[in-house]
Amino acid sequence: MAQSRRDFLRKTALASLGAGLAAGSPLSIFAQKSKDKVTGNKGKMKFSFRPFDLQLRHVFTIANFSRTTTPVVLTEIEFDGITGYGEASLPPYLGETQASVMEFLKKIDLSQFSSPFELDDILTYVDKIAENNTAAKASVDIALHDLVGKIMGQPWYKIWGLDKSKAPSTTFTIGIDTADVVKEKTREAAPLYNILKVKLGRDNDKEMIEAIRTVTDKPIAIDANQGWKDKHHALDMIYWLKEKGIVMIEQPMPKYNLDDSAWVTERSPLPVFADESFQRLNDVLRLKGAFTGVNIKLMKCTGMREAWKILTVARAANMQVMIGCMTETSCAISAASQLSPAVDWADLDGNLLISNDIYKGTTVVDGKLILNDLPGIGIEK
Repeated sequence: MAQSRRDFLRKTALASLGAGLAAGSPLSIFAQKSKDKVTGNKGKMKFSFRPFDLQLRHVFTIANFSRTTTPVVLTEIEFDGITGYGEASLPPYLGETQASVMEFLKKIDLSQFSSPFELDDILTYVDKIAENNTAAKASVDIALHDLVGKIMGQPWYKIWGLDKSKAPSTTFTIGIDTADVVKEKTREAAPLYNILKVKLGRDNDKEMIEAIRTVTDKPIAIDANQGWKDKHHALDMIYWLKEKGIVMIEQPMPKYNLDDSAWVTERSPLPVFADESFQRLNDVLRLKGAFTGVNIKLMKCTGMREAWKILTVARAANMQVMIGCMTETSCAISAASQLSPAVDWADLDGNLLISNDIYKGTTVVDGKLILNDLPGIGIEK
């Protein structure tokens, strides 16, 4: 019975390629058929989770703090012998901890749903359990998408109708450090990546860039992490950075200072992206005019379902889109990479910064994101 149902789902999956989960779409119809198919089955989704600590290869420093580890919570949803994997990554500024995530996840009861294809209903239910807890919610979303994709036998980039060859190069991040350490990190990274990402926002910004420019002339993306407090200083820095081969700026001003952000963006010779100022779908139109584009991170927007909606709305608003990450395993990185063929910029290097990744998934070859054809989010343990 279980095998026949899986065969049915995989054979009919092709009818849903390129479709979304909107009511009346091929995928929603297919999901309803799958739900009808399993209604009589007594199997239920089994949900589990556990804490895990990521070990960083180097001390990671941004404008406000440094760290050597990142706590995560790993999730699994099993149904009919198939398991979907998810992850909640918890850098300090996000405001969630392993304890808070696990406390939230304990409240989830998936036994009320008969099929993982009730994806929209399940994730709406999870989102309404409590405010915030976005990384915890993302860990469920990712596992559920992985499970559904595996049942269908298709990766999500295909389900969304995307061309994996259009996945962009990813930036590789160099944290704030002394000139000598920055040069050493740049020598390691420059031969492997087409674009570097540099954290700024302290009093040694120009020293950082000058140090990198002694090693490579490759394009650089800048993340100021709210480090520039004065709009005139921010604009002066952007003009100086453009002369140094910088190609985009991320969150130059404090996140709540949208008037100054809009002032800078209007005058900036480079695209300016919202990161800390941006979190979820309802922020997109609020930020139009204050930024050139938005940086989507699964841990902030509750996962793949909302990320796809954000991408759609941002495009409709004529805004650029970036897909970013926290320090994560290949689980969350591979989930985010499923959207990458549709974005303008990608910053999906979180798994490359750790030494104890327990999954294999999306890779980087000659600086470019390479999506595999494994079903779901494209990972294996």
